[in-house]
Amino acid sequence: MGKEKQNVFRLGATEHTTTMISYWDKDLICRFANSELAAWFGRKKEEIVNIISIQELLGSLYEEHLPFIKGALEGVNQTFQREVATPSGVNRHVISNYYPHIVDGKVLGFYLNKNDITHLKLLEQELIVTNKRIDEQNKRLLNFSNIVSHNLRNYANSFIGMTQLLDEPNSPEEQTEILGYVKKISLNFSDTIKNLTEIVHVQNMGSIEMVSLNLYEQLVKAISTISMKIKINKGVIHNNVGANTTIICNPAYIESILVNFLTNAIKYKHLDRDPIVELNCYSENDEVVLTVADNGMGIDLEKHGKDLFGMYKTFHGNEDANGIGLYTTKYQVETMGGHIEVESKEGQGSKFIIYFKMK
Repeated sequence: MGKEKQNVFRLGATEHTTTMISYWDKDLICRFANSELAAWFGRKKEEIVNIISIQELLGSLYEEHLPFIKGALEGVNQTFQREVATPSGVNRHVISNYYPHIVDGKVLGFYLNKNDITHLKLLEQELIVTNKRIDEQNKRLLNFSNIVSHNLRNYANSFIGMTQLLDEPNSPEEQTEILGYVKKISLNFSDTIKNLTEIVHVQNMGSIEMVSLNLYEQLVKAISTISMKIKINKGVIHNNVGANTTIICNPAYIESILVNFLTNAIKYKHLDRDPIVELNCYSENDEVVLTVADNGMGIDLEKHGKDLFGMYKTFHGNEDANGIGLYTTKYQVETMGGHIEVESKEGQGSKFIIYFKMK
């Protein structure tokens, strides 16, 4: 194939592409431009080739491109990506590639290829939104599975403990008391199943139901749910929350939150003392603040503070610790518009401060 015919083919190829192609000499004067580049800048090829400088063509964009132009003239390939406004005023994402033209070791100029990658950016943005949606769905799924496993496990342990007590020799009064506990736990269990069913329904709708509930009563219910765990560990829980304290919350979430905090306060007790948990409450602006303070093992916040609410993060080596409880609890509190703070010293205990909406 003759050289002239090869040049015709090359020229034809540059005119049948969506890539903007141009060549600039070392004085930054355009020596070649295809129709795609001319159209992008709203000019004719005859107004660009051998006439216009790259500074004049780029206008206000020249300063941003200048480091890449200098890099190309120094013989180094350059890539530059940014969002630009077309002459028609439409914003587009463009990637620019500068390829130095080197002959016998000297840079004579550079080739400039520009590609409109707006469609790729749009796909990228859609992917980010989709991944965010999937991540949120996974969080809700993990949250729900943790509520189910944690709460049902506590009920199972309570029922097992009560039946074991019933098998032991007891006075009629003790038998009556134990059966009273069983009845109370059974009623709580029924409420829990109802709340979990509601969670399944509302999560499919992408929102959760928020209602006004008595915080004191919810704490009494949570304490009853883990009564066997408290008894086995010789724990004491002081519920100092006012009997008329109400918060805006989701029934299933608040049960899970309170049971999680109380369970952890008992689970991570100090080896040298029986667990004592203090529950207090006060109002701050439009929020109800619940504090759960224990005398347990405590946490070194300087060492572990940033990971405290992380998924699968554990700190004390307990065999039954899975690093999900605090992660899920934080998610539930924040989903309801609140937040959690923590104060703790290793060996002295922890104090969790939970903020709930008052109205």
